[in-house]
Amino acid sequence: MNSLLERLFDAWTDVDDLSELEERFADLYTDPVRVNGTDTSLAALVARARSLHGAFSGLRAELLQVVDDSDSVAVAFLMHGWHTGPYETPFGIIQPTGSKVQIRTIDVLTISDAKISAIWVTADDLGTLRQLGWRP
Repeated sequence: MNSLLERLFDAWTDVDDLSELEERFADLYTDPVRVNGTDTSLAALVARARSLHGAFSGLRAELLQVVDDSDSVAVAFLMHGWHTGPYETPFGIIQPTGSKVQIRTIDVLTISDAKISAIWVTADDLGTLRQLGWRP
């Protein structure tokens, strides 16, 4: 795995002190970073990470496949964790279930000047919701 991906997954999963996120993310991402076609501030990205850590504990990433070229990286992965806090979704807040969760995701990262400048994210949000007991 390339060093950028190692640092990226460490920043999203190995967080003992959430106050360090801004500095860690500033080393990885441009500000703003384009997420699914929309400019997103570094502060908003940090807020997403804090929300994820507020909802799930013991987060770890399992890399499934990486495709790397000179200015982009595609990565398929599973994020594993335990649902131990409120999880905000488009359908409302799901209160902690204690369930073990696997979040399936594919990210395509654009790299500019050694930082991630754009991300196309495809996540199995419905699969995650179903693991937490959500039903329409």
